[in-house]
Amino acid sequence: MMTELPEIVKQKLAALPSKPGVYRYFDQKGELIYVGKAKNLKRRVSSYFNKEQTGKTRVLVSKIADLEYSIVDSEAEALLLENTMIKQYKPRYNIMLKDDKTYPWICIKKEAFPRVFLTRRKVGDGSDYFGPYPSVRTAHILLDLIGQAYKIRSCRTPLTEIGVEKKKYKVCLDYHIHKCNGPCEGLVSKADYNAMIAEIREIVRGNLGGVLRQLKAQMMDHASRMEFEQAHEVKVKYELLEEYQSRSTVVSTTIHDVEVFSYVDDDETFYVNYMKVKDGAVVQSHSFEMKRKLEETADELLLLAVTELRQQFGDHAPEIIVPMKLDYEIGNVEITVPQRGDKLKLLDLSRRNAMQYRIDLDKHRSLVDPERHQKRVLNQLKEALQLDEMPEVIECFDNSNFQGDYAVAGMVQFVKGKPNKAGYRHFNIKTVEGPDDYASMKEVVRRRYSRLIEEGKPLPNLIITDGGKGQMEVVRKVIQDELHVDIPIAGLAKDDRHRTNELLFGFPPKVVGLKPNSEVFRLLAHIQDEVHRFAIAFHRKKFEKGFIHSELADIKGIGKKTAEKLLLELKSVKGIKEASLERLAEIVGPAKAEIVYNHLVAQKKPA
Repeated sequence: MMTELPEIVKQKLAALPSKPGVYRYFDQKGELIYVGKAKNLKRRVSSYFNKEQTGKTRVLVSKIADLEYSIVDSEAEALLLENTMIKQYKPRYNIMLKDDKTYPWICIKKEAFPRVFLTRRKVGDGSDYFGPYPSVRTAHILLDLIGQAYKIRSCRTPLTEIGVEKKKYKVCLDYHIHKCNGPCEGLVSKADYNAMIAEIREIVRGNLGGVLRQLKAQMMDHASRMEFEQAHEVKVKYELLEEYQSRSTVVSTTIHDVEVFSYVDDDETFYVNYMKVKDGAVVQSHSFEMKRKLEETADELLLLAVTELRQQFGDHAPEIIVPMKLDYEIGNVEITVPQRGDKLKLLDLSRRNAMQYRIDLDKHRSLVDPERHQKRVLNQLKEALQLDEMPEVIECFDNSNFQGDYAVAGMVQFVKGKPNKAGYRHFNIKTVEGPDDYASMKEVVRRRYSRLIEEGKPLPNLIITDGGKGQMEVVRKVIQDELHVDIPIAGLAKDDRHRTNELLFGFPPKVVGLKPNSEVFRLLAHIQDEVHRFAIAFHRKKFEKGFIHSELADIKGIGKKTAEKLLLELKSVKGIKEASLERLAEIVGPAKAEIVYNHLVAQKKPA
């Protein structure tokens, strides 16, 4: 059970109805700290207090001093009311979707003769706003198309019908260069002007198919009445729109009006992509990130994104496509979780957009503020391992040998999440005979940290072994039992394809749950790849030096590659001497085999 609850909370818990609604938690100061929705208020709210919570949710529950609730008629209403309250009150423990004020919108101004323009301010003045557009370039391309196809005004003159009738206005340069048809002087009727605006409204909504069909009918009608000049004007519009449509991302001619939501889950951060499809083409795509405040599940976060974005974008589609079942009804909307076909391909396209958004965002942050980016990753590692301090200095070890010969080890050092090449170290194994990785690891760890202790130099915040539980235990014995210092020890294991597979921590070691696409996992994989590369490079250098100066180097006509083949296959010069001519020929061919065989046989003969 949780800690003792305030009496007022106990009383309200007992009185909660089993109906859909929205609940609100307040702290001791009376400040609203969390808003949530529920299909069943009693069951949902009670769950916070009837079971042991973990992490951030436990902190939230400990601060609840009072609660309120509102019942609604349906799950859909609960979703909308929750979303409205979160935006209005901005509670501390609720997720807020990224503010879209920085993104441009296309505005069709509420005026007697409406203007169409780009803006970053969405004002509640009755005007129509379409967007937001994640790319200013995309919005400008659409506006340029509208400007070419429709001669609407761009001036800010406050035109009124009465003013036009009284001839208060004069045409400007746009009229003379054929960019405006002069509504200010009544050269186009309000009805004809609004007909153009109606078509533009459908275009920015993505309903190109309907506009094209309408224009084609107009064109044929003008042609049938011998009105060739008017038919040509309509044809120009038609061709411009048709070309624009051909450049759109066409997904399927069978998919007409849907919205698609997909995500990439990266531990603390949740990346969502929204796509709108009209007449088989993607007419809008928007990606954003959500930061977890509590232990929200993927379906909870996706549902929040769906609710907010459908409110924000308007023009709701009758069907939404999502990657998982959502445990809520969303008005009169068909929710599809595709298993095959064009809709699954569309969902995959959306997810690839979310993935690319995450990659681009990571690159941008690492370039603009690399220290902040790395600090965030290290803090995630600290939380995952529950360390007492930030792992600013990480050292990782790896062994390398060839059948017990040329045994070496490498150590890499990462400082604040970046390789510190000055801190890298090579070790020649001195005390171990034969291929014994555990004994080799024990030797190099003892040498490394006993020296640091003797010289009074700082120790790392975390030691990582390139290996599993056995390697970790060897390091622990040296660090804790012999040197009596306290340094956290982790292990990185690889799968059968030699890729970083899992992180081990604690004694006895346990697997730490990290998602393969998380920033922390990528950092650990980088560390493991780097130490492996460093150790192998040193081993190869020593190995090559060893066999170049072996007896094989004295054989005329036998080069480095031939010698390496023989050593790799027969393990040692002794093995080569004992091999038959036929065996040598199998490895390096008959000609070179004969040279090696004759040279070594001659050496065996007494002088």
